[in-house]
Amino acid sequence: MPKRNPPDDDRLRDKNAPRRPPSRGPGAASLLFFWPFHLLNLLTRPLPTPLKILSRLAGYPIVASLYPLVAFAVIFGFRAQHYDLAKIHAMPERTIIYDRQGEEIGRIHGEKRSIVPLNQVAENFRKAILARENERFYNYGAVDPIGIVRAFMKNLQGKKEGASTITQQLASDIFKLKDPERDDEIRSNKFRLLMMQIDRKCLEIAIAFRLESAMTKDEILEAYINQINWGRQIKGVGEASRIYFEKHPSELTLSESALLAGIVRGPDAYNPFSSMEAATRERGTTLNRMVDAGVITKAQADAAKLEPIEVRPKWRRNADESYAMDAIQRDLEIILEHENIELGGLDIITTIDLRIQHKGEEALDKKMREVERLSGYPHQTRGAWLETPEDQRKTPEYIQGAAVVVENRTGAVLALIGGRDAHESKFNRATMAKRQVGSLFKPFIYLTAFDQGLRPDTSISDGPIQTGEIKGAGNWHPHNSDGKFGGMQPVSYGLIRSRNTMSVRVGNYAGIPKVKEVTRMAGFTTPMPDSPTSFLGTWGASPWEIASAYTIFPNEGVRYRPYLISEIKDREGNVLYTTAQISYQAAKAGSAWSVSRILKEVATSGTAASVKRLGFDKPCGGKTGTTNDFKDAWFSGFTSNLTCTVWVGFDTPKKTIQGGYGATLSLPIWVDIMKTADRLGYKAGELNTKVKTVDVELCLLSGKRATAGCREANTAHSDKVPADIAPPENDLCPIHPAKAQAVDEAALATPEPAPLKAQPVIEEPAVPRAVPRAIPVE
Repeated sequence: MPKRNPPDDDRLRDKNAPRRPPSRGPGAASLLFFWPFHLLNLLTRPLPTPLKILSRLAGYPIVASLYPLVAFAVIFGFRAQHYDLAKIHAMPERTIIYDRQGEEIGRIHGEKRSIVPLNQVAENFRKAILARENERFYNYGAVDPIGIVRAFMKNLQGKKEGASTITQQLASDIFKLKDPERDDEIRSNKFRLLMMQIDRKCLEIAIAFRLESAMTKDEILEAYINQINWGRQIKGVGEASRIYFEKHPSELTLSESALLAGIVRGPDAYNPFSSMEAATRERGTTLNRMVDAGVITKAQADAAKLEPIEVRPKWRRNADESYAMDAIQRDLEIILEHENIELGGLDIITTIDLRIQHKGEEALDKKMREVERLSGYPHQTRGAWLETPEDQRKTPEYIQGAAVVVENRTGAVLALIGGRDAHESKFNRATMAKRQVGSLFKPFIYLTAFDQGLRPDTSISDGPIQTGEIKGAGNWHPHNSDGKFGGMQPVSYGLIRSRNTMSVRVGNYAGIPKVKEVTRMAGFTTPMPDSPTSFLGTWGASPWEIASAYTIFPNEGVRYRPYLISEIKDREGNVLYTTAQISYQAAKAGSAWSVSRILKEVATSGTAASVKRLGFDKPCGGKTGTTNDFKDAWFSGFTSNLTCTVWVGFDTPKKTIQGGYGATLSLPIWVDIMKTADRLGYKAGELNTKVKTVDVELCLLSGKRATAGCREANTAHSDKVPADIAPPENDLCPIHPAKAQAVDEAALATPEPAPLKAQPVIEEPAVPRAVPRAIPVE
């Protein structure tokens, strides 16, 4: 008989014995927490017993390791949420400064970076950076498991190799995750450093997963190549390509692309400025990797290795420094918010014309070198200073100069030269140097006097100044630079020939308070002192102030506020700021017109008569200025379009050369600048064509309306006078009253002639009073 199955336990159990409750399997909490183990048991149950045991022995530790991994994923995933991914698209980059023609002047603010779209980068470079950093970048996600295994094996062999993906590197760089590990105190504690490195790596991976889910691979690669450090504080392929090879990233050759990709591994050690040998070696390594990755052939790699490496020459590697840039930066610090300065990324359009700027710099240094070559020149030369070893050089003491060019009808500054070289001396003499202006100030005295009725043809004495003649001058007796005195001369002669005695008398006529007000309106920021000596320019002003002030002469008394910044845009072309042109009437149009006509004669027959001989034959006007002992040499002149002021001297005032007049040292520089400007389209047209004039008969002595007495004394003359300063019809000459009519003698034969009224005695007014402690001027 077939063997019967044994009875189950229930059949053998006593019917009266209590039954066990049926098994309900694992509890709910157990299933929730240990479900990976239950799942492993379920999956291995069909296996034969030996294999089942082995599978579970190996599987339980693996499943157990998932618990800390999940915990880490939750913790670091939560921490990763606090990092703003928008920062990827807000990399600080350089603000670019342009001149008015669109030429780049320099770069400031932000970081040494210019954002370049991926499609504007050479294909060679994209292949090179991927071969060097992550050739499987497009084949995996945030983490590269193969790369991790490979790096682990290499490290076991004693070869240092990382396994971070491009996405991980981007996360670490953008959010500066490595910065805390660079602290010296932390680095001295190896255990603490190890814990921080593990923490940073986990956070880096968590952020990388976020990036991979939020951005495409091309977007990540674009952000990466614009973030990479290329040594010398250079960030991004755009700036690296510009600084190392002076070209756009789209123009990179295979050789150049491989060299740039090779720098990434050691930015400060492998860049060609630090070590051409190391850079060449890394270029070869990168080319070999490109061959291994199958993106180029061996023949292409061999050809690229043979190409000579041509980088930016050493003399062009200095930072963008110029006196114009210095002044622009100072203005931007006032205009821009702190955030704009930090982030950069702006386009600044300035008023500077680099063609005139460079010509001014060249003309200044050329003239100074001529001076330094003079026989017996007693001062330090720039050449001698440059020959001194760099570690022994002191602050330069060679002769310096400055120039400012302003557009008359806008106030736009076209050129600003603050010295011979901004790398050798940071002091910006164009805006910061307050030097005695000497005779350069005289036109403003005459301008003030013309405002009050004095005329260019009015006669005034060129004789010695008498004690008490000049209000507030005491016993001060200024002399003329030639040591001579003259008689009565037209007022205009005093300005044309730069006569001190005449100019002081004109200033005395105008009065210090009035001259001070005109000075302030003309744009001088330093108040004129209350001493009569100020009439001869014994006080200081900068070339910037003087150039702006002189624009009122060709502008019929109108002054435009000088400015350097025209417009500020973001990189999308949105206009963030525009400078408004601000103008106002600084002096009467007729008075400015009168001074301008005289200054035109200065440039034809006065102290600046050499302007034509030096090569500038267009209509112009201006004034030379030379201070005591030839310490400061000036020329400020204008055309219908531009005004330019030039100064030459030493930073510590001392004699330049014997005979170092403004016409000798500064005027040639002015001529070179203005010739270039005229050739470039800033044409010098006819001067002073807009002022309305009227024909008036005036007295040469008083400048008032002529009377019959003036005609009798032969002092009456006809003149074209600007309508706004013409004397009223009833403003008659007080020196020559109308002559009495002849009386019929028969009418006098009366028995008792009526008593005659005493006629008022007209006293000839004292010669107009004058001014200051003289500075021998031209």
